[in-house]
Amino acid sequence: MTDTTAQTRSDAPPDIPTEHPHIVRTEGVCGGRPRIKGTRIPVSLIAEYHRMGESVQDVVMMYPHLDPAAIYDAISYYLDHRAEIEAEIEANRLESALAGAGAELGDDGVIRFQQDADSQYRW
Repeated sequence: MTDTTAQTRSDAPPDIPTEHPHIVRTEGVCGGRPRIKGTRIPVSLIAEYHRMGESVQDVVMMYPHLDPAAIYDAISYYLDHRAEIEAEIEANRLESALAGAGAELGDDGVIRFQQDADSQYRW
């Protein structure tokens, strides 16, 4: 059996550092959005917890593998790049994602796609 883990890691695109030591961007990882280095946890997720009033200690309880310094750095990155991160949060809201796909969530909880003239459903 061949170990493909080493191949995957050596072929992976490099992390692009930011002005925040715990925050990186990587092409093809989390859509290239800023994330906590060594994880797939985007800054936008930490920002949402921060906006909801969750403490750093609460986030550490949810993600015990995270260093509190990385969480503080993610919050700092959010505060330094508020417009960018809030736009990302908005784009990832269910309503925005559905609208982008030409769909809507009905009152009955069913997602319906708008019919297209060329096909039964528009994906």
